[in-house]
Amino acid sequence: MPSTAPQVERVELDELVCWRIRTAQAELLVAQQGAQVLRYQPHGQQPIIWLSEQAAYKKGQSVRGGVPVCWPWFGDLARNPETIQQLHAGGAAPAHGPVRGLDWQLQGIDQDDEGVNLRFSFPTSALATLPKGVELSFDVRLDQRLSLSLTTRNAGSQPLVLSQALHTYFAVADIHQTRIEGLEQTRYIETLEDWQQRQQQGAVTFTGETDRIYLDVPAALSIVDPLWQRRIHLASSGSHSAVVWNPWIAKAQRLSQFADDAWPGMLCIETANVMDDIVSLAPGEQHSMAVTLWAEPL
Repeated sequence: MPSTAPQVERVELDELVCWRIRTAQAELLVAQQGAQVLRYQPHGQQPIIWLSEQAAYKKGQSVRGGVPVCWPWFGDLARNPETIQQLHAGGAAPAHGPVRGLDWQLQGIDQDDEGVNLRFSFPTSALATLPKGVELSFDVRLDQRLSLSLTTRNAGSQPLVLSQALHTYFAVADIHQTRIEGLEQTRYIETLEDWQQRQQQGAVTFTGETDRIYLDVPAALSIVDPLWQRRIHLASSGSHSAVVWNPWIAKAQRLSQFADDAWPGMLCIETANVMDDIVSLAPGEQHSMAVTLWAEPL
């Protein structure tokens, strides 16, 4: 009988150290830089996580696709509250915060009868403007599903305010025929039209560039992908906001590590703490934002 024990392999993709995990259920690829999940594909299925064919594995820059970790701010720093802007020392601020382009520390890879856990921590002392005593960790669990959990602990004496996201890229057969269910009647901010607040009518469908921040988001969402005959489930906790994004034609041509014709095969649903859902931690408090992903046939 062939072994069904998980296989753990350290691999180098150009400049980046990664870990490839193979179990009886799926294959997972995670980079040490950014603790970034790059690939997740159940055996016999299309990938759930999208990774650009033009992805570059270079030190200091996030890989296009996968699940970049955005912390301690999301998006444009100037769009964040002043208390979060103070977490940057000045000069050009990287979009989505600095940690996605820096190495995390792998604390361990643990196996059990059901799957594999990868445990990462980030050396927050490398960010001089953070209050002393802030601890950041990221746990990746692969079993029948993929579970991701980002935990911030304020072990210092000063309060901490932050925004964050797990910037998940999903693979779909054709964005024109794909829809998101679970956001019906949810408030959202239309960032492409002067940040107007609107309300979602029906399922989310795609007819052009999309960049929306949804508020008061329920814990369960799903992507219906009729051509690949599947439903991708997202179950989140510690998050009440989400960003839905697809660059469409014109913006795709301006993106790095992104083929001009790649946009129909992907979309992002970013599990987040943004806008009025930002995280405020008093000394001694901690917060975990988590999402679990899996696919089922339609």
